[in-house]
Amino acid sequence: MKQAVVMSLAALTVILCCSSPLFAGEINLAVAASLKEVLNELSDNYAKTHPGVGFRKNYGGSGALAKQIENGAPADIFISANTEWLDYLKARKQADEKSIATFTYNVLVFAGKPGLKATGVQDVVKLDRIAIGSPKSVPAGEYAMEAFKKAGISKQLEKKLVMAKDVRECLMYADRGEVDGAFVYKTDAQQAARNAKILFVVPQEYYPRVTYPMALTVNGAKNAEAAAFYNVLKSVEAQAVLKKHGFIVK
Repeated sequence: MKQAVVMSLAALTVILCCSSPLFAGEINLAVAASLKEVLNELSDNYAKTHPGVGFRKNYGGSGALAKQIENGAPADIFISANTEWLDYLKARKQADEKSIATFTYNVLVFAGKPGLKATGVQDVVKLDRIAIGSPKSVPAGEYAMEAFKKAGISKQLEKKLVMAKDVRECLMYADRGEVDGAFVYKTDAQQAARNAKILFVVPQEYYPRVTYPMALTVNGAKNAEAAAFYNVLKSVEAQAVLKKHGFIVK
C-alpha cells in the first residue's frame, strides 16, 4: 500500500513538473484593430522564446476596448489609437500611470475603388457612400470627422457616412465595394486591403497626429509576464516590426 502511494506521488510529481510550463503565465492584450499584424508577430516571437506563456488577444475599436476593461474584461496591456481612451482608463484608475508610453504613430488615408476620381478631401463630397469608424468609439472615425470639420465639408457628408465598429470593418466595406471609399490608417490599406487602393493621404494639418499610447493596466502591472512583454514593446525589436508594417516610430 505504502509503495503504491509513493509511486502515485512520484507520478504526480512528474506530471506537475512536465505540465508547469503550460501555466507559466498568461498575457491578456487589448489592442487597437490597426495593430493586429504587429502584435501577432511580436507575441508569436515572444512565445517561441518563452515556452508556457500564452496570449489572449482582443482587437477592436479603442473606445470599445476601454469600456470592456472598465467593466472587468481581462486585460494586462492596453494600446489605444488615440490618447483619449487611455486617459479614460487613467481617470478611472484602471491604467498603471507609471507605465504609460507612446508605442507608434500612423497617418489617415482615403482608400477606395481604383480609378475613382478622388485626390483630396474636398473630392469626397461628390461620392455617395463613405465609410468611417464610429467616432464614439473608433479613433480613426474621430480623426476623419476632425478632417471634415477643418475642410468645411461636415454638413455635406452627413447623409453619406456609413459607420463601422472598427477600422478593419471600415476597410472591409471599401474592399467589398459596399461604399465608394473609406477613411482608414495607411497601414491598414497597405496590409489588409484586397481591392481598395489608397487614393490620397489626408493632409496632417486637418487632424491631430495619430498617436498610439500604451500602458499596463492596474492588473497587468501585477503580472510579471505582462511586464516583461511590455518591455519588449518598447524595444528596438518592436520598432523594427512596426517599421516593417509601415508604422512611424518617431
